[in-house]
Amino acid sequence: MSAAGAAIVLAGLITAAGPASAAGTTASCAPGIEVLPALAGSTGSTAVGFGTGGIVVGDSAGLPVYWTGAEHTVHAVPLPAGFDRGSVKAVSAKGLMVGTATRASDQSMVAFTHQRGSTTSEPLGSPGREGRVFDVDVNESGQVVYAEKGVAKEWVNGKVVRELPVPADAIAGSEVVSLNGINKRGDIVGMVSGSYFDAENDIMVTKNFPVVWPAGGYPPYSLQVWNGYHSSFTTVGRDIDDRGRVVGLEDYYYRNDPRKTPAVWKKPYDALPTDPGLAKGYHDLELSGSSPTTNVAVGTATNFEESWPSFFQAVYWPGTGEPLVLPFPAGTPGVPLSRAFAATDDDRVAGMIIDRETRESKAVVWSCASKQAYAQKG
Repeated sequence: MSAAGAAIVLAGLITAAGPASAAGTTASCAPGIEVLPALAGSTGSTAVGFGTGGIVVGDSAGLPVYWTGAEHTVHAVPLPAGFDRGSVKAVSAKGLMVGTATRASDQSMVAFTHQRGSTTSEPLGSPGREGRVFDVDVNESGQVVYAEKGVAKEWVNGKVVRELPVPADAIAGSEVVSLNGINKRGDIVGMVSGSYFDAENDIMVTKNFPVVWPAGGYPPYSLQVWNGYHSSFTTVGRDIDDRGRVVGLEDYYYRNDPRKTPAVWKKPYDALPTDPGLAKGYHDLELSGSSPTTNVAVGTATNFEESWPSFFQAVYWPGTGEPLVLPFPAGTPGVPLSRAFAATDDDRVAGMIIDRETRESKAVVWSCASKQAYAQKG
């Protein structure tokens, strides 16, 4: 399959909607939407992260991949032995990739590393049960973070260099369920969850909350949440930028009544998160990624029909003002859907577009995203 034929560069083309673009645009870039080529036979691809030299990482045909060059040539990444599916989540400045893999025989999952150019991938720790939160990240210098069986760990050169403690104010039975991001300095954001039965009040007490572990081994910060101590609320920090700002969401689900509220925490982490608001036309919003230094955050705006996310669109938030939406490629048929997962300082956004009828997905990159993002009418 020719990468030149498969990569579609739609410079400056925006589907019908709002004229209002984001403030603080990048003067030197040209707006465009690139649909990245897929592995042969694929009916689904997703772009979730960026590396140096134009590398984009994600998955295609259920397999971990990365894309390189102006034509975004697609390269398959070998899975750890015995695993069938997976995705690359992030890549360091020197080509160290991290991802997760699934084994069909017992639905186990494992995190893995892969050095670009190698013929193998190495598992991190032992496989765990699918259904738990599995996430892994690596920063520019190659520090890898991953939580295995409730224990949060940091790896350097394939070896564990430290375990991250549960905050002192966590409730009984708490454990680290995921490590979701690490910035250039080495600050880490993750999630701690705990529960116990309160016999006196005959209730189950559950607390899920984000945590920041500062670089250098300093005590962790428990980030404040709007609603705690109830299993219907899960508050997640999805990413941390180089200034220490954390973006994520409060995820509420009770009796088929979901609600996703965007949340932003800033140092010194001594206040409740702020809510940047919703994109026009949507009832819910989650933030999934942020640029390292330009204060941009990206994610997905959603409208639910009953408990199903029936309509959703990639979101671009400049860091101030209202969240904006990103356009679909011109000529996209039917009722398209989209999500955004990562942003760069040079104004690119990685994500996916989805055909609502067939559910086929395509990995996409919005270049000069600030010049394309708009507020819908109404």
